[in-house]
This record gives sequence, C-alpha cells and structure tokens, in this order.
Amino acid sequence: MNLAITGAHIVPITAEPFEGTIVMTDGHISSLGPRARIPKGHAVLDAEGAWVLPGFIDAHVHLGVHEEGEGWAGNDTNEATNPVMAAARALDAINPMEKGFDDALSGGVTSVNVNPGSGNPIGGLTVAIKTFGRVVDEMVMRSPSGLKAALGENPKRFYGEQKKTPSTRLGTALTIREAFVAARNVGAQESPEQNLVTMRCCRCSTVRSRGVSTATAPTTSRPPCGWRRSSATTSSSITAPKAGRSLI
Repeated sequence: MNLAITGAHIVPITAEPFEGTIVMTDGHISSLGPRARIPKGHAVLDAEGAWVLPGFIDAHVHLGVHEEGEGWAGNDTNEATNPVMAAARALDAINPMEKGFDDALSGGVTSVNVNPGSGNPIGGLTVAIKTFGRVVDEMVMRSPSGLKAALGENPKRFYGEQKKTPSTRLGTALTIREAFVAARNVGAQESPEQNLVTMRCCRCSTVRSRGVSTATAPTTSRPPCGWRRSSATTSSSITAPKAGRSLI
C-alpha cells in the first residue's frame, strides 16, 4: 500500500505532535513531517485535521479464546480441570476469525496480549499477536509472552465450589508457590552446573534436596550450621540436628 495522509494532526511515538503528512510505502511508514515529500504514484488522503495515532496495545485480552456470540463452543478461556496449567497455551485456542479482532482493529488496537482466564491460580502461557490476519501463526509477535497467574476471587470460586484446593487466597498462594518451587527443583536437577545435596531429617526422616553450584562451592564444603553429613554416597547425605532447622 502506497498512501500519503495529509492535513493530519500526527502523534509520533518519539517526538512531539505536529500538523503535517505521513507517507506509507509498501505498507510501512517511510516518512513523516510538516513538509514530508509525497512520492509520485502515492494515493493521497486528506485527513482534514483528524488525528493519526500509533496503534494501541492492549496487554490483557481474551480475544480469540472467548469469542463473541459463540457461547460455550467459543469459550476456551479456562482449562479448569487442574489449578496449575502452566504448559497450556492461549495460542492453541485462538480463532483468528473471531469478530472481536475486527472490533479491536476498528478501534485502533493493533497489538494485543492474549491471556488464558483467571479461573486457575496458574492459567497458562500468554501470546502477543497482531489483531489483523487470518492465520494465527502469522499474527504472532512473541510466544510465549508471559505466564498468567491469578490471586483473586476466580480461583476461589472455581475450585471452592468443587470442594477442592484452592478455596481461599491462602490456598491459591500455596498452589502457586508449590508450582514454582517444583519448577525450580526440576531446573536444578537438569542443570549440569548443579550438584544435589540430599538431606534427611533425623527426627522425621524427611528427605530434601539442595542444589550447590560447582562453580562456587569448595571441594570440601561444610554443611549448614548444625547439620552433619551422615554418609558418603553419590549425593551427600546430611542429618538435621535435634534442635531442627528449616532449610527452605
């Protein structure tokens, strides 16, 4: 598209607003300014004083995953079968033909961050996309663009009605915390730069693991104050003192 918009009040991203012309060549802005030159062959549109703005960005939408006028068949917002759905992707549920995309674009919203719903404490991965296009993979700007989490009333309602955890904000925070701790522990186990030290409590026999960086840990490192190694195995064993100390 080769187009020049003249007589407009233009609001650039990195400069002060001005009255002038904006020139687009092959669908991209090629020049703008109070006296921007219009190349030969460009169509000319007189804005008659109208404003020309950068496209708006909406950081939290459910476009395409909760379709307008489609009822339950078009509602893929929440996978409410498990409170932790970190691997679920909003991208997989987006219908690019949904009418909401046309509504957004007509209102000047050109980029959105599509989120799963807030029914789960951890709802899944978000995706940043353009609001124009008919093939969702071609609309993607970044995937994933974030992780959706919720601490409000929705998780309480979704799972409280089922008599499941979480039914309170305490349970919601616990669910999120446990998920991140589990992910951190898996990452430590998979990291080649981590040695796992196994600890067994002498009172309750609880076994815990702690990652120790091989880059910084001394060859003969001492256990935390009050702990002692009980045996020399592939992964070191540490026994808790009778007084008891929390390692987490």
